[in-house]
Amino acid sequence: MQLWVARLFGTAAAQMLLVAIGWHMYDLTSSAWDLGLVGLYQFAPALVLALYAGHVVDRHHRGRIVAACFAVQGIVALGLLVAHQAQHDSRGLLLGMSLVLGAVRAFQMPAQQALTPMLVAPLMLPRAMAFSSAGMQGAIIGGPALGGLLFILGMGAVYGASVLCFVVGGMLVARLRYSYTPAVREPVTVATVLAGVDFIWKRKPVLGAVSLDLFAVLLGGAVALLPIYARDILHTGPWGLGLLRGAPAVGALVMSIALTRRPIERNVGRTLLLAIALFGVCMVVFGFSRSFLVSLIALAVSGGADMVNVVIRQTLVQLETPDAMRGRVSAVNSIFIGASNQLGEFESGATAALIGPVGSVVLGGVGTVLVALTWFRLFPSLSRRDRMT
Repeated sequence: MQLWVARLFGTAAAQMLLVAIGWHMYDLTSSAWDLGLVGLYQFAPALVLALYAGHVVDRHHRGRIVAACFAVQGIVALGLLVAHQAQHDSRGLLLGMSLVLGAVRAFQMPAQQALTPMLVAPLMLPRAMAFSSAGMQGAIIGGPALGGLLFILGMGAVYGASVLCFVVGGMLVARLRYSYTPAVREPVTVATVLAGVDFIWKRKPVLGAVSLDLFAVLLGGAVALLPIYARDILHTGPWGLGLLRGAPAVGALVMSIALTRRPIERNVGRTLLLAIALFGVCMVVFGFSRSFLVSLIALAVSGGADMVNVVIRQTLVQLETPDAMRGRVSAVNSIFIGASNQLGEFESGATAALIGPVGSVVLGGVGTVLVALTWFRLFPSLSRRDRMT
């Protein structure tokens, strides 16, 4: 429970920080390209460091790694607060801080993913994943919504609230106690660093699940373009941006609560692929919508579909991975997640700069549906997978 609360604060802080950076950048430059660059600058260091980070996670205390990551992100938020108050904020500063955030999350994501199975019995892991996701989605709802409201008090209030939440989350994780046996210290070699890649490659259902998420969210994600939709298409202010950012999490929260009570036990592979296809359809609806309410509903349904994907994928990965390998396997998984999120933001921004935001979102949604249909044939072992184990 302590880890759950800590991640709640950390996720809310991260969401507020991302909303602030996105709005801050668009306010400074009014450029879809620069919004995409924020995502690319977060993805690049995560890609470079992820495999090494997985090796570190498997060799060191995972709770302390997560606490350190919270601390660094708090320092980033504090730095942006000071720069904004002193009127020294700039495009270069925001991109530089995005680089730091990407580097930190290269270590945080595999450490968090590998920590949960150490605290939960294997039979309870599907429910634990759903419960954990419910908390995270609650934070993803509350973070952007609170950030949007705090914009009324100014940009500095959002950065300040992020700092406070990171401090609380870091303190809770640092005080976490669990049974920990230090792993044998192996030298860092190409084989040990790439062990997670080899592990996933040999297990086709896991490879299919993580690669499906990569291509689906890479194409279908529209998060980077929400400031454009909020200001120029749906004609709302920062409060509207906060609601749009939080809408997918509302659907995800509802779905995660449902999965906590009634976990998916049969036809898990087919359910995963259908959920991704539904996600793509929702992006097409959102892309064409000019109604704020319809846009919120489409994003909320997409969040529910994505939650099905998250719970099935993460449970499959964790159940099929021995504890000594979880850091490295989670690091590879985090590369896929980071690519789909941060690189997807860059793809959205770049495409929007070429064909406009509506064309970017609609084209990505159609691409996501096509990916889901293709994966039915490319990964038959995944589409025919009946149970988690």
